[in-house]
Order: sequence, then structure tokens, then C-alpha cells
Amino acid sequence: MKAIAFRRPLPIEAEDSLVELELPQPEIGPLDLLVNVRAVSVNPVDTKVRGARHQGSASDNTGKPRVLGWDAAGVVVGKGAGVTKFDAGDEVYYAGALDRAGSNAEYEAVDERLVGRKPKSIGFAEAAALPLTSITAWELLFDRLSVREGESGASLLVSGAAGGVGSILVQLARRLTGLTVIATASRPETLQWVSQMGAHHVIDHTQPLAGQVNGLSVPPVKYIASLTGTARNFTQLVEVLAPEGKLGLIDDPATLDVVPLKRKSASLHWEFMFARSMWETPDMAEQGRLLSRVSELVDRGELRSTQTQTFSPINAENLKKAHAFVESGKAIGKVTLSGF
Repeated sequence: MKAIAFRRPLPIEAEDSLVELELPQPEIGPLDLLVNVRAVSVNPVDTKVRGARHQGSASDNTGKPRVLGWDAAGVVVGKGAGVTKFDAGDEVYYAGALDRAGSNAEYEAVDERLVGRKPKSIGFAEAAALPLTSITAWELLFDRLSVREGESGASLLVSGAAGGVGSILVQLARRLTGLTVIATASRPETLQWVSQMGAHHVIDHTQPLAGQVNGLSVPPVKYIASLTGTARNFTQLVEVLAPEGKLGLIDDPATLDVVPLKRKSASLHWEFMFARSMWETPDMAEQGRLLSRVSELVDRGELRSTQTQTFSPINAENLKKAHAFVESGKAIGKVTLSGF
């Protein structure tokens, strides 16, 4: 099968940072689906692993090819003996597992517990933009911060809201809760984007946050989702957070002094969407279920894909463009690739 892989950590500008090769079709286990991949998207984790900056990736400097990719939409073409939820011909989407070969290949083996039914109302590329960010946003909002569907009377601050996760998180909070959603952005185009996603208010994260939030006359900021720059913004985030509030993050600060949270009796929560698959937690199948719920919301017009740029076909040249776009720090929403 055709695949795009990397052999050793290199800058994306390097000629062989990503290479095309032929690999055997993956073998499947009892709970696996074999999926013919039709579209993928690129996330920051792809660039981190390729650049050997992610935990567990030190061994990737071996020269052995590794296929990246943690977002895919495709068609089931085979299944293991223990699979009960899917059949050949089903259209699916998923984010996969960090410790398995990824989606940048014609075929991928993926545990059925991590798989949802693709939204019927959108194409494969639009669907491929959704899984990893939807899982991360859903788990952060409802599992880590323990927000209840329909909850109101408080505010949610989403710091760095124009990226892939923020674009979904703002939509989920606006559609499924009664919280006042405050998003941060800094450029005219990102300010416009997060407003389109459903934020009630948008403030500039390059300016002090407290004064801007205090000027909005909104309910207390009981919840904060910090999606990027947590270490840089932490003092301001703690200042804005209401007493007994909850602060969740997804990025990787080198260090974080959490002591200031004590005086507010506030709590810190880390969201890592690969934890369920990495540790095969008892609730691992929740990821497949929430993706199917997201599909229903998309098909009802309550959520939208956050695809903003797409390349075709899926090859090394276009994948390099997508990695460079994500690494630029200027990405809005998600970039996808479709078709081998």
C-alpha cells in the first residue's frame, strides 16, 4: 500500500522529512477495523512527533519508517473476529492511537472502540477535520472540567480559540450548554472566525485579560480552557478564574507553578485524548460513542466542520505543506488532505 512516513526527526523543509514508500497492508487484531483511508488531517501532535518533541518519541531517531497521522475518514474493508459495531462498507472517522501506525497510508488498522460513524451530510475531507479535535474538546469540557449539558449561570473562557480544538470547543459550549462563552484571539481573521464558531464575546489575548473580562459584565468565569501558551498566560488566567473554578489545559508547558490556584481553591485538569487508548481504560469506547454523537450534531446542522484548507492528493509534497502550515502558528481551524 502507499504510505507517507518519516525516518528520523528533521525540519519539515528537509527533502526527506517525509517520504513516500510502499508498505504491507496492516494486520488486524480481534477488535480492529481495516479502513481504506479516504482523507486525513494534520494536528500539532503530527509535527511534534515528527520533530521528536513529543513524549515517547525519542526512539523515532532510528531510521525505521514511521507512519504518522491521527485523524482519518474512510470506509471499512475488513474487521476482526470480535468486532460487533461495524461492517464492510461502513463510512467511519476516528483519531486512532498514538502508539500504532497512523492514517497517512491507504489502509489503517484501528480499534473499533475508537471509531465513530462518519457524518452523512459532509464529505470525507470535511469529516477528517473533526475526530481528534472533537474528542479533545468534548473530553476537556465535559469530562475534565465536568461541565453539564445545559448548564448555565457561569462563563467559560477559551484561551487560543481559533485553532482546531478551540473551534470545536466553542461550538460545543454554545450548542450544548447555556454558559457564556468568552474566546480569545488576536488577529482580525481569528476574531471573526471564533465569532462565527459561536463565541458570545471575543477578547485579545495579547492584552491583559482581567480588565477585558471585567468590562464584559458576564457571569463569573467558572471554567477556563487553555489551549496554547498556558505557561505564558497562567498568571492572568488564574487572576480571571472565579473562586472554586476549574482550569483545563492541553498544551505542554515545560513547568507550571500551580500554587497560585490554592488561594482560590481552584483545580487544574489536563486533557490528553490518547490516554484512553494508551492505557486501554475501561471507558475507552466513550471515544467512539462521542464521535457518533458529534456526527449526529453535524447532520442536524448544530456543529460544523472546521476544515479551512485542503490539499489533494495525499502525498509527501502536500503533507509537507500541511505540516508547515500547522507549524507556522497561523493556522485557523484545520487543514485536510484527501485521496491517494
